[in-house]
Amino acid sequence: MSATLLAVALSLVSAVAYAAAAVAQERLASRSGGGTLRLLATGSWWLTVLLNAGAALLHVAALKYGPLTLVQPLGALTLVAAVPLGARIAGRRVTVREWRGTALTLLGLGALLVTASGPEPDDTLSLPQALAVAGLTTALIGVLARRGARPGLRHATASGVASGVASALTQTVTVAATDRSGSPFTAQVVVVAVLVALFAAGGLLLSQTAYQGGLGAPLAMVTLANPVAAAVIGLSLLGERLQGGVAGFVLAGAGAVLAARGVVLLTRGAARDSLVVAGGQVPAPVDEHGPVAFAP
Repeated sequence: MSATLLAVALSLVSAVAYAAAAVAQERLASRSGGGTLRLLATGSWWLTVLLNAGAALLHVAALKYGPLTLVQPLGALTLVAAVPLGARIAGRRVTVREWRGTALTLLGLGALLVTASGPEPDDTLSLPQALAVAGLTTALIGVLARRGARPGLRHATASGVASGVASALTQTVTVAATDRSGSPFTAQVVVVAVLVALFAAGGLLLSQTAYQGGLGAPLAMVTLANPVAAAVIGLSLLGERLQGGVAGFVLAGAGAVLAARGVVLLTRGAARDSLVVAGGQVPAPVDEHGPVAFAP
């Protein structure tokens, strides 16, 4: 199996695990009454942490075999998996709009996959670069999640940025630690690993806060902000390039637009499911094709 196919396969399984964790987090958030600290005392919340941890390990493995510009956009598969899971819990069928969103997302990701495919990554961030990235990211997160801000899209954006940067830093740790030319426990590896842990934990807590207002729009923002943050680092600091020159750049742009449109369509179903979970059964949803019956 080629490195690219292995990275895609690992990303797929990781996305399913992340989706299950996101749906569970939203349900817990809707029941917590806004008390994030209260969730720390519940076993269910720690189960979502384990799910996220398992998904993260698979994601780390994918980053070993694929570039950031390939692996991170595949995170949109989390939403593709979360919508049917949320629909199942809500007791309804997936709507035509959601199937369309799934198709557009997969088509867009397919275009990105073609242009972003490449060899196993071998470049890493230097320690000064990693610290500079961490500092700028911390400042941006501080602005987005400033005190007094209502939970919602700003917290979701901060979560996506934190997770995307954590992935970029994780790739540096993975590549540097598995480089057989030196010790796996250099100052670069240790410091960057600590930064990964901090940003990963911050992203998790920020997403939990964002989901207090529902699953749909916050999950979409997390899904979109994550690969953007990682791609900026990959393209600007790690020497990653899109395949195909100008044509590849145009194809990647078209794929990004299609995937973003698909994500927007998918979030409408996710938002409706959050209403069902939080408030009980609601009347059959209606989309542009008419009423959609609930599954038995």
